[in-house]
Order: sequence, then structure tokens, then C-alpha cells
Amino acid sequence: MSLDETAIKVLDVYAAEAIPDAALVAIEAMLGSGDLFRYTAAKDAPVALLEAEFAALLGAKYALAVASCSAALFLSLKALDLPRGARVLIPAFTFAAVPSAVVHADCLPVLVEVGSNYRVDMADFAAKLDDSIAAVLISHMRGHTSDMDAIMALCDARGIPVIEDAAHSLGTTWKGQNIGTIGKIGCFSFQSYKLVNAGEGGILITDDPELAARCIIMSGAYEENWKKHPGLQNSFGHWQNRLPLYNMRMANLSAAVIRPQLPEIAGRVTKGRANHDHVADALNTCAWLDVPPTLPGEARAPDSIQFNLVGDWSDDQARAFQAGARTRGVAVQIFGLSEGNARAFWNWQFLGDMPDQPLTRAMLMRACDVRLPTRLSQGDLDFIAGALVQAATDVMAQPA
Repeated sequence: MSLDETAIKVLDVYAAEAIPDAALVAIEAMLGSGDLFRYTAAKDAPVALLEAEFAALLGAKYALAVASCSAALFLSLKALDLPRGARVLIPAFTFAAVPSAVVHADCLPVLVEVGSNYRVDMADFAAKLDDSIAAVLISHMRGHTSDMDAIMALCDARGIPVIEDAAHSLGTTWKGQNIGTIGKIGCFSFQSYKLVNAGEGGILITDDPELAARCIIMSGAYEENWKKHPGLQNSFGHWQNRLPLYNMRMANLSAAVIRPQLPEIAGRVTKGRANHDHVADALNTCAWLDVPPTLPGEARAPDSIQFNLVGDWSDDQARAFQAGARTRGVAVQIFGLSEGNARAFWNWQFLGDMPDQPLTRAMLMRACDVRLPTRLSQGDLDFIAGALVQAATDVMAQPA
């Protein structure tokens, strides 16, 4: 395939997925009525229906739709009723919104190392999970699941609650259990680059009625709007007027966009996994590229691929690979070499002086990221894989 302008446009992997026709019909009717606020209707508002459907889909008792996954993380931390300044263990490889949510909840992030397979380094996790840690927030970053058996065993032994940041993991399972249902609370994203696209939006799930009630009230269920959330009346009655209102509600328009996409999740997971594995098989034939395998028991739902530059790469060679892939029509992000990248922990300057994480730093300097939206054809996937392999081969064939 030639590297002409047409080919590059075909592989615009950053274009958002189209909004389903069913959502367009619902939005038009909603705009005509002006019924956009989730609490206007006595029952069966689009947001309320989304919560019931999403909880059933994941096998959780309660769900709360909010403005973003960041809002879900923040409310989850506040619902745990942690003391001001509580130390919360988070992976050093995550998006800046995660430590931001911890700071917003008046807590202190404590970073734990992440290895070359993009998963929490369990030796460092065990070493840092001491009596000073009040909670753990595990990011399944880019859908890569850490060893949840080991994490939960260590946390349960100390009575430390676990929140799952499952923004990238809708449809992923760990030994048959849905990611997001393993810890106390699971938080998901509906931002444009996720499996379900609403532009913005998030949702949290839990089986704990007290945590659900606290999150619902703090999200903005003021006065007696909490009565429109079923099954929690006793808990609501206790917490009404005792908690602050942060007004992080989801609007009915977002729910109308999301609901028609829920039945498509299973198909998107199947297609995304096939796309990922097809490209991974091709990349792993190259001596200079490596896609780490999944952990035993992990069934991922990827819409992107991450791989490492292996061997003796300099920073200049890594940048040359990035540029070479771009000239071939494929956009590659190297986490540690992309200016101001929000996934590189040293760019989280709002945290102040933090200890270095050398294992994570080394990984980020050679870890590459390419989106693989499910709409891509096999021809597109072959084009991407071929461009990446050729770019790496060309760079490493040059004298150092």
C-alpha cells in the first residue's frame, strides 16, 4: 500500500466512533422536550435506566452514572471516609487524572512501580503496602490487569479497601470475573477514546449499599432526589444532609448516547481482542519489538496496543522510530518521550517532590502505544503492523 494522503486518512485512529442511530432519535426527542436533567422525571429517566442496565451487565448491585471517570474515582475515595492526608497507593503508570482524583479527595498519592509488562510490580507493591496506607487505587492502565489475586490477598489481610480504575477495561475479565467488580468500587469511562463513546461521562459500580448511598448523595442527589435511586432508602435516610454535594451528575443526553451502545460491547470486545492479537503476532516477529503477554487468567478487551522497543535503543533512535512510523501513516506515542505526556509520572508536578520510580521510568522511555479502534479492517491492521516493523528495522539497520 502506498503512503499517500488517502492511506493516512483511512488510518485516522483518533476519530471518534459514530453515534448510533438509536441515540440520535432519542436525543432529538429529548431536545424537543427539554428534559435533560436526570432528576426531572419521577422514574425511568435515561440516566436511571443506564444505571440499571450497566449494573446488570457487569453483575453489580448498584451503579451511579456521573460526569466522568475522574468524578467516579473522586466520589469513591470520598465515600470511603478517609481522613485528610490519607495515603493512597496507586500505580506509577496511569493517567494524570488518577493522582489528581486522590489529591482532590484530600489524600496523598503513593506511587508503586510498574514493570515492563505494564502491570504493578508485586514486590514493590508488597513493600509499600504498610500500615500507613489507607486505600489502594489500582489502574488497569490501557486495559492491562495486574495480579488481582495477589493484590486482593495483601489488601484483605490488612483490611485495606481497593478501588478499581477500570476506565480502559470495560469487558475485561480476571479468571471469569468482570474487572471493576473485584474491589470495593469499580470506575469506568465513556470518554471518546474508550470502548463506549459518549464524548465524556463515567460510571461507578459497587455491591456495598453504604458506599453507593454516599456516592449518590455526594454526586448531587440533593433534597429527596435520592428517592429516585431504588433499593437504598435506609442508607439514604441516614446520610441525607450529612454529606457535601459535589454536583457531578450525568445528564440525560449522555445516557441517551451510551445506552444503545451497551448491546454492542460484547461484539466490540471480540473484535478488539482479535485486532490486537493480529497486530501483536506481527510485531513479535520483529527482533526490535515486543508485545508482553497477558497474565494467566486475564482476558483483555483492548482497543489499542502497547509494545516495547527491545534491545539497545537510544532516545534518538526511539524518536527516529516514532518519526519513521509517522511518515508511513501510523501515529505512535512513546509514553516517556512524548512532550508533557500525562501518563509519565514525572509530569505530575502538582504532586511536588516525589521519589523516583526507576523501573517505571525505564519502561515508559521505551513503551509504545497505538490505537486500534474496532472499526479497522484487516488490511488496516496489516498496514499498521507493517509500518511499525519497517520503521523499527530501518532505524536499527543504521549505524549507531
